[in-house]
Amino acid sequence: MSEAPNPIAIYVDADACPVKPEIYRVAERHRLKVFVVANSFMAVPRESWIERVIVSDGFDAADNWIAERVGRGSIVVTSDIPLADRCIKAGADVIGPTGKPFTEASIGMALATRDMMEDLRAAGTVTGGPKPFSARDRSAFLQALDVAIQRLKRAGFTG
Repeated sequence: MSEAPNPIAIYVDADACPVKPEIYRVAERHRLKVFVVANSFMAVPRESWIERVIVSDGFDAADNWIAERVGRGSIVVTSDIPLADRCIKAGADVIGPTGKPFTEASIGMALATRDMMEDLRAAGTVTGGPKPFSARDRSAFLQALDVAIQRLKRAGFTG
């Protein structure tokens, strides 16, 4: 007799995540557990399927909490590229808030670009941050999240 698959869970790197309301709506529709991970108090809906996790304010505490718990059947929402890399290596699906999925094929280039931009900012060559979050980004995120959930359900994970 085979062991039942684990349910799908969504892990949110919450401190600067602009799509938390969308995550809650999609998770409710699919009956998924959501872990909202931050290093300070953050208001979240009072639902049994949403768990607020407050970690210490130590360096990478939220990233470590998430990376130590994810695996196949987990969806991680983050714009933190080193965290995305760790989660991909653990077998999780990883989506940026703009809907960009991070994959084994794309994470190397994302890390290299991040490092290059960090160097350019340190040298004063680049002074701006990322472009403003848009309605198109929100829509792309919702589509990417739905694709990830459907793929996991087809693979036998439960909602």
